[in-house]
Amino acid sequence: MPSMTARPPRPHMAPRVPDTAVAVALFACSFPGSVITFPGQDLDVPWWPGVVLAAVSCAALVRRRDRPRGTVAVTLVCAVAASALGYLLTVLLLAPLMVALYSLAVATDRRTANTFALTCIAVLVGTGLFAGPVGEPLVLKLLGPTAWLLLPTSLGTVTRLRAAYLDAVQARAEDAERTREEEARRRVAEERMRIARDLHDVVAHHLVLAGLQAGAVARHLPARPKEAARLTADLTGTTASALRELKATVGLLRQAGDAEQSATGTSPTPGIDQLPLLAASFKGAGLDVTLRTEGEPGPLTAGADLTAYRIVQEALTNVTKHAGARTAEVRIVYTGDRLAVTVTDDGSARPKSPTAAGSAGYGLMGMRERARSAGGRVRAGHRPGGGYEVVTELPLHTGQKNESHPA
Repeated sequence: MPSMTARPPRPHMAPRVPDTAVAVALFACSFPGSVITFPGQDLDVPWWPGVVLAAVSCAALVRRRDRPRGTVAVTLVCAVAASALGYLLTVLLLAPLMVALYSLAVATDRRTANTFALTCIAVLVGTGLFAGPVGEPLVLKLLGPTAWLLLPTSLGTVTRLRAAYLDAVQARAEDAERTREEEARRRVAEERMRIARDLHDVVAHHLVLAGLQAGAVARHLPARPKEAARLTADLTGTTASALRELKATVGLLRQAGDAEQSATGTSPTPGIDQLPLLAASFKGAGLDVTLRTEGEPGPLTAGADLTAYRIVQEALTNVTKHAGARTAEVRIVYTGDRLAVTVTDDGSARPKSPTAAGSAGYGLMGMRERARSAGGRVRAGHRPGGGYEVVTELPLHTGQKNESHPA
């Protein structure tokens, strides 16, 4: 059994009600307009043909939205017929044609609207000159149709341009809102990536040292208890340092008004000035790190300073974990507007695992991403004389690209 539910009205049917009301109102105005004459003159034609033409012209306005060109054509034919029969073309008789031209100007471009308007003016003026009412002044035959038809065409064009302008403004506002949302998502993704790199560096560095120190304690405890006690103290310091850095990193995920964060504060951001402490932390793991500084130290942004520290930390952790080297050197060189940080190892021992220091893992990817975010670069590879080398170049001055972004 077919459903008895009524079909929803079509979208183009909605404006028919107001258009019909407009057509009825214009017909009510056109009816008296068909009997208007000059003072002292009688109507030379019957009144009913003008009423019929007005009815046809007004009825055509019901389709003025979806068929504006056809509506103009019908109303123009009715207006020409009324003029040819001898009716005086007042604004009341021209009202349907005026509404049709207005709708055409709103729905089409300026060239189309002007072409139709000028064509209507030429046809009506020509008809009025050759077959219009006798005794009508020449000025009215020329200026009347011209003024009354150019007015709705101009108003329709202005309405269309204003609507187009408002649509463009709304589109720009929506595009700006969409751009802001995309920028916010991009910044959130970058911040997550930065925190992930920090967590990787902190966990990898301290857990590697803790594991090596725990192994050394197990080896030295039976025969060398004093050495084991010293290594145990180093292990305690390593784990405490790991907890501090993890607390500082995870604290970035809290809200600015977090009461616990406000009460405890955050640890200072590590930088190049803390490299001696970083180098000393590797002694318990059996790696002797030498620091060398060349050139006049220049200003570093907070992002570049942290980037240099984290790259050195990751490079030394890789040396301890994979290379099996006994010594490493960190060389810091200030030249012009660049900072060069080089980390090398002696390569005297065989790698402890198949994942050598030079393998393309997350550590090396993280170092490159950090350097790129600070406006620098990283290159790494084996040295001709043995061992491995990680070279980082970072900008010194504040005018360099992306220096304001933390690594």
